[in-house]
Amino acid sequence: MDKKARYTFAAAFTQEESGGYSVRFPQLDGCFTQGDSLDEAMSNAKEALSLHLFGMEEDGERIPEADLLPEVDHDEKVVLIQVWMTPFREQMRNQSVKKTLTIPAWLNAAAEEANVNFSQVLQNALRDVLAERA
Repeated sequence: MDKKARYTFAAAFTQEESGGYSVRFPQLDGCFTQGDSLDEAMSNAKEALSLHLFGMEEDGERIPEADLLPEVDHDEKVVLIQVWMTPFREQMRNQSVKKTLTIPAWLNAAAEEANVNFSQVLQNALRDVLAERA
């Protein structure tokens, strides 16, 4: 599956009685967000679209060709949302992942006393092991 660098999809914005906005992407089932202001809703729409498309890519799902003029309800306004996936994919690949591990209590105490950065030691050790296997 070819991954595009940029995608543009139509979002349907609805102003709520509270003054905030709800946002849905008519072509993408399950892609929703909201915001307390229009600016926040626009920002959240970009993030939601990026995350949704990234998930589809990761799952090997076909991303539809965008319909930029979808049918929407009378109280909805269509806004085109464009996302640049190249930096978003890189950000997702480089995000930190929490891992739980077990070490002997004496080793933990000694490392803490020596002010060892556990995350950095594990990262360095993993890089070394992967380099050996390459």
